[in-house]
Amino acid sequence: MTSDPNRFRFLATYIAGRSVDVTEAPAGQPAYTNGQFIFVSADRSVDEQRREMLVQSALLGAGSLEPRLVKQMRARATLARRYLALEGHRVLAELAGQIPLDAALLPDGQPRTSTADESLEMAKGRAHVADPPEWFGVIKPSRLLGSVAGPGGQATNKDLKLHFDPIDMPQSEDDDEDEDDDGGKSNESKILKLFQSPLLNNQSMSDYFRKMFGGSRSEGEGAAGAEMTVRSIRRAQQAGPNARPLPTRIHFTDDDKPGAAVGVGGALHPEWDVFNDRYKPDWCRVLDFPLTADADVSDAGVAHDDVLRRRLSRVGLGPKVLRGRADGDDLDIEALIDLFVDLRSGYSPPENVYLERRKLARNLGVLILIDASGSATDTDSDGLAVHEHQRRAAATIAVTLEELGDRVAVYAFRSLGRHAVHLPAIKTFDQSFSAVGRARLNQLQPSSYTRLGAAIRGAGEILKTEAGTPNRLLLVLSDGFPYDDGYEGKYAEADAHKALEELRMEGVACLCLSIGAATAADSLERVFGSASYASAGALAELSPRMDELFMSSLRELAAPAP
Repeated sequence: MTSDPNRFRFLATYIAGRSVDVTEAPAGQPAYTNGQFIFVSADRSVDEQRREMLVQSALLGAGSLEPRLVKQMRARATLARRYLALEGHRVLAELAGQIPLDAALLPDGQPRTSTADESLEMAKGRAHVADPPEWFGVIKPSRLLGSVAGPGGQATNKDLKLHFDPIDMPQSEDDDEDEDDDGGKSNESKILKLFQSPLLNNQSMSDYFRKMFGGSRSEGEGAAGAEMTVRSIRRAQQAGPNARPLPTRIHFTDDDKPGAAVGVGGALHPEWDVFNDRYKPDWCRVLDFPLTADADVSDAGVAHDDVLRRRLSRVGLGPKVLRGRADGDDLDIEALIDLFVDLRSGYSPPENVYLERRKLARNLGVLILIDASGSATDTDSDGLAVHEHQRRAAATIAVTLEELGDRVAVYAFRSLGRHAVHLPAIKTFDQSFSAVGRARLNQLQPSSYTRLGAAIRGAGEILKTEAGTPNRLLLVLSDGFPYDDGYEGKYAEADAHKALEELRMEGVACLCLSIGAATAADSLERVFGSASYASAGALAELSPRMDELFMSSLRELAAPAP
């Protein structure tokens, strides 16, 4: 008879101090937790699965997997393994003081550390730490950092911030691939195939979870599809001689100085040759680096656009289940059980036994890419430069999206030939758009040329690897006039068009806005035809339909590939 790991659920919940479920990981995966589920190894005995559950729930209960600790283990599998060996022994020793444990579960001698911080510091050092037992499982930082908070409690401002389903989040390669002590690399799978779990194989169970977690469109006002859940799923890559070459990471030495970006890394990207119907592999060198500017914040204000905020507040919205509510849409079975236990124990707690579904969750990552080339110095009829229009639009959109809880990054681009396509970072995904960041944007001056295709490919890689959200959007602010040395006319337009098409095939939505420029509509169509695009004299003209532009771009990902 096949064992059901969820039999350990109540014990795991008691040890972890929070509501957790226990299920089997896909075949071949070690035990781990994402904070909401504890995944035990498949095809193991009940005793072995119980041991795996004990150590993972004990880590949760002792606070050993708090974000401030786990963040330091990203891309450092060796550190995570050493920390798990030390902290696992420590928390099991503490747990033995609360519940009786088999002697085989306890470490030999006293634990070497007394707190999680001490375990992390020792793991970072050079002291010898034996590998943890196999039943300790592993720590997967991306799964822990991607999980939403536990159920129950009053809705706070944090509920309005970025939340996304860890099932949809791409598995970070950093967690499972790292240099081991002997220089080797782990061959462990990079993708958690969660839907192989027996928990989701049953159709009725799948429908139940879809209802509980809001997989279907919620009722409400607004245009059709305004609350549509969009998933950024990477499509199959084209095969054959014309398949797009992958970018090649490069590193510079002191003798190789690429212009202003001295000593930083970059990547070699391909370029599409429309005349020969093929890619030129490793053709363009794209460099992303922090923008250095005087931090003068005296003129770092941003014009707020209430119309834009109302429209963008509808983008990426999805239902979020709030548990343990005083009133709501459905009964919370767990809260009912807790209430029954409390009443039988002589307590009289509040009867918060309902589930409430509210449109709170946002799951969008946006990279704003600003054209900082010399062509942006052209002025409109009022004498205002295109660059100024783009800069103001970027600041207003970035602040608005950040206030709504989305992940936002702001980069500029310019080029000096194919060997120096620069992407200065004004704001990365991990930074807030503070007064210093806004000052950097204000001090950005247009110059050089516009190798648009390479800039789009470079920004796309940053968005795919750093956004950390299932829905990703590249927002390009440009006059749509690509030009550089050996890069003009039909050749340049076709390459930029191809770059946008590639990102769409990779599951990244693209929206291109031409603000304040006088570029002809047919030229914009040739360059931006594979993505949603719009042009206007000022951002205020586009604000009333910005939600339609965003959702149209995101919906393109669900369309069949051409």
